[in-house]
Amino acid sequence: MNALPLPQPPESPRSRRSRAHQPARRQVRSRVLAAEAIVKLGVNALISSAAIAALTQLIPYSVSQQAKLQEIQSEVKTANVRVDRLKAEFANLFDPHQTSTVVQEQANRIPADSRTVVLGDVEPLIQPTQAQPTQAP
Repeated sequence: MNALPLPQPPESPRSRRSRAHQPARRQVRSRVLAAEAIVKLGVNALISSAAIAALTQLIPYSVSQQAKLQEIQSEVKTANVRVDRLKAEFANLFDPHQTSTVVQEQANRIPADSRTVVLGDVEPLIQPTQAQPTQAP
């Protein structure tokens, strides 16, 4: 309780120097940070320009691929219509109820009990008479 306070060591010249050099170190540190930021920005700009260049080459390719895809899709639709028609025709050819009809169509034969009907222009049997002008007396 009655202890005497410990004497404080006098300031050494070393601490004075470190304080004097601190502003210089801060300047160096800030310059390093600024250089690092500039390098980061440069690298990011380089990567961005490479990405933009790649996109400018890929966009026309994508457009041409879309056109080819649409062309192929239209051909597929046409082929599907043809396939459906051929499937229906195939089903009709092998239908047991229509065998006689199919044979007649394929062989171009007409059954003996059928009659031939010819459609065409028919001249009228009676010619219309033209009225002759009557002469006045």
